[in-house]
Amino acid sequence: MNRLKEIFTFSEAFPLIFTQASFWIFFALVYLVFALLYRRIKIRNLYLLLVSLFFYYKTSGMFVGLLIFTTLSNFYLGAGIFRSGSRTMKLLLVSLSVAINLFVLSYFKYAYFITDSFNHLFGTELQVTHWLAGWGNKMANVNYFTVDKIILPIGISFFTFQAITYCVDIYRNKLQPIASAADFGLFITFFPQLVAGPIVRAGDFIPQINRPTLILKEDFNTGLFLILKGMIKKMIFADYIAMHFMDKVFDAPGMYSGFTNVMAIIGYSLQIYGDFSGYTDIAIGLALWMGFRLPQNFNSPYKALNTSDFWRRWHISLSSFLKDYLYIPLGGNKRASKGTLLISVLIISGLVFSFGDLKTGLMVAGSVALLILILLALPGGNRNVIANINIMLTMLIGGLWHGASWKFVIWGGLNGLGILIYKYWRRISPWENFNNRLSVVWKILLTFTFITFTRLYFRGESMNHINEWYRQVAGNMDWGSALDVLVQYRMVFVVMFLGYLSHWLPIKVKTAIENRFSQSHLLLKAAVSVLTGIICYQAYSASFQPFIYFQF
Repeated sequence: MNRLKEIFTFSEAFPLIFTQASFWIFFALVYLVFALLYRRIKIRNLYLLLVSLFFYYKTSGMFVGLLIFTTLSNFYLGAGIFRSGSRTMKLLLVSLSVAINLFVLSYFKYAYFITDSFNHLFGTELQVTHWLAGWGNKMANVNYFTVDKIILPIGISFFTFQAITYCVDIYRNKLQPIASAADFGLFITFFPQLVAGPIVRAGDFIPQINRPTLILKEDFNTGLFLILKGMIKKMIFADYIAMHFMDKVFDAPGMYSGFTNVMAIIGYSLQIYGDFSGYTDIAIGLALWMGFRLPQNFNSPYKALNTSDFWRRWHISLSSFLKDYLYIPLGGNKRASKGTLLISVLIISGLVFSFGDLKTGLMVAGSVALLILILLALPGGNRNVIANINIMLTMLIGGLWHGASWKFVIWGGLNGLGILIYKYWRRISPWENFNNRLSVVWKILLTFTFITFTRLYFRGESMNHINEWYRQVAGNMDWGSALDVLVQYRMVFVVMFLGYLSHWLPIKVKTAIENRFSQSHLLLKAAVSVLTGIICYQAYSASFQPFIYFQF
């Protein structure tokens, strides 16, 4: 009885997370009722909406109100965009939708980042005030909301981006608005992918809402396989190596040798892949069990042959979103738009803040601005130059989406540089068309190495920690103790080896394993599921390990 109370009442100590037993008890009860309702489409949708809102309440408490606000505002704005006969009014309403969504995202995610950068540059001591919480307390005549700190709502970047796709696609005449606010709410809040993606396009999900539920045997088998695979990725390949090795190193890189630091960043590449792709595997599997299909979000990214290929395989739903809703509107590879100039100005202004010294910042920013203006003024509008600027701006914005810190902007910029360098390297490389096994292995390892070491700016606790990492690697590799490190953390490195080995298995082998599982007897599936659960929870720690992408 106490366990059920924990599941169905809000508590920060007991969130509904895929790796917690509480979630599976919750899902079993939800699915039992779903099995009774699924034939009645409207009731099914309303039920899933209420379940999804409750799920978010369990995850984020009263921030469920923010989710409801996002749902209702975009539902009515979408309807207004569609009904408006004036092109100007349509543009005004879609701009309002984008502005509201970005304001909400910026307020909760970037208020401290902007204020701290301003204070660092101008020597001021401005403090962030949570005026929305103060206004809410005043309106309700209570002191429920904390006013001294802005807390980031879990998954805010995901559901705001989904809302943007809805209104923008209506404006582009790619989508007609959905008639029911409840059905639209289900699109925004669908609980398997609500807090960490994948980002679902309105045009892909909304048509499924009014279809009868059809769950084939193949869907059940695929869903079960994905759920088990996701649990292994998250609880073993991600959490086990993080808790027993990597978190210790990244908390104090100066206390460990360069070799240990290098092994930690290699392990982190496995951790973040296992964590994020594990979540989306489970989300896609759960959705299949309810008759919904979510988009693929990962396609063996560490098999990428170059940086461009990597971003076609990693976080596919975000990469495609940035391409269709940022890169192409900026002008893509054809032209520079007003957005190109505006975002360039914002990024250049950011450079001033990041240097912390007004004179130096203005000199660097002025040089970058002058270079951009010269390139954009080239006769005939040099498409390559324009495309390069738009690619870099997209990657910088993508970096900032991941975190309110300059280290994330640096991470995005490094990935942008990687894409641009490869773009020109492939034109002169004598090995570009070599496809023999040795060449493919070399390309994969080179790309993996680049991507892995850029992640130092993603994982490092601060720039000081990142600089400590560099100092240890550059001046204290300590190869003599490398064997001792491997022995001391031997189980961690065995798990890392198995994780990368399973990732790099040929697609034919992976498909054969999945087919064999799907065709096996139900009792064997049950035995594999129980065994997987036992192994995962034996390797798991009692400490709470949230999914990494919850913070985004």
